[in-house]
Amino acid sequence: MKKIVLILPVLLILSACGGKKEESSLKSIEPDRFTVHTEIVQPRDVSQDLLLTGSVKAWEEAVIYPRVDGKLLKNVLDEGNAVKRGQTISLIERDEVGAVYEPVVVPSTLAGVIGRTYLDPGANVTKSTAVALVVNQENVRILIDIPERYIGKIRNGQKATFTLEAYGDRQFEAVIYKLSPVVDTQARVVSAELQAANKDGAIKSGMFAKVKLVLDESKNVPSVSLASVGMDTKTGENYLFVTDGDRVVKTVFKSGLRSERYQEILQGPANGTEVAKIVFGLKDGSKIKAEN
Repeated sequence: MKKIVLILPVLLILSACGGKKEESSLKSIEPDRFTVHTEIVQPRDVSQDLLLTGSVKAWEEAVIYPRVDGKLLKNVLDEGNAVKRGQTISLIERDEVGAVYEPVVVPSTLAGVIGRTYLDPGANVTKSTAVALVVNQENVRILIDIPERYIGKIRNGQKATFTLEAYGDRQFEAVIYKLSPVVDTQARVVSAELQAANKDGAIKSGMFAKVKLVLDESKNVPSVSLASVGMDTKTGENYLFVTDGDRVVKTVFKSGLRSERYQEILQGPANGTEVAKIVFGLKDGSKIKAEN
């Protein structure tokens, strides 16, 4: 019991000291001063991009069928083999009792590579049985659907970039070469096809592509990150908090193009102006502590 009596006062004293320190620390914090990160208005290239998804198709594809009924005698070429137009892909043995014929060749109708063989030797075939798929993938097509509201900014020959999940952030270049003249009345989209070179064969038919079309672009214009841009819900105007010593001044500006990361400034703070990034509660005239 004596030990408890001796310790309690010590604990009370320490607690009281700790409480005074915390109270003093809290009093040193200004409740109306905001800690903010700042940035400088600077020239950048800002683009308005349209992000779409699409599917990859070989430039040419042909499903190959036999010209007679019978049994598949042999696949002369395997998947991945190069093939010339007219070259034999498979051999068919006619299935007629009492008659012997030379095997009938199944030729390719285009030059490319064997994308797939569908049957094993001995399988029954008819004239409507698919034997193989031949693809020409030196160039590929990317099929996309463009929302109707963007059609005014899309044209044949327009450049685009795309990525494929299999290759991470690697970017491939493409160009629009076909644009449908009609709008799908149900989905309100226009079908388009892009062409991309594929000399190394990295792009495979059937892949899923993420496509970026540049609709508009401004070069070397004053801009800030989107983290610094606010919008007045009543007027719809965009504004920035320009730093002025240890305070900020709410400054409305005329906005231009907006990308995924940056906002173009058409009229307003010039290059070199320091602005505060938006934090909750920040308003015109707020005191700040700036951190870069």
